[in-house]
Amino acid sequence: MYLLIFMFMSGALGFIMNRKHLLLMLLSLEFIIISLYLNMFMYLSMMNYEFFFSMIFLTVSVCEGVLGLSILIMMVRVHGNDFILTFSSLW
Repeated sequence: MYLLIFMFMSGALGFIMNRKHLLLMLLSLEFIIISLYLNMFMYLSMMNYEFFFSMIFLTVSVCEGVLGLSILIMMVRVHGNDFILTFSSLW
């Protein structure tokens, strides 16, 4: 149980510390999602529940990952890098 909390907190810390690059932020978010999935899987298996909700969660997390990668590819094609500071809509 403490390992899952440590995984979540290290993913959140990595997300906070790597705010400059979009790719590192996406990797940290995926690490948080994996830790949440493991936590949910452990909970569902301890309570002897069905794993249908975990399949829905995996489907939504895959869609989130694909959306993040498409934004990253669009950003690299338009701006040439993945720095968050160059992706400003205020110009």
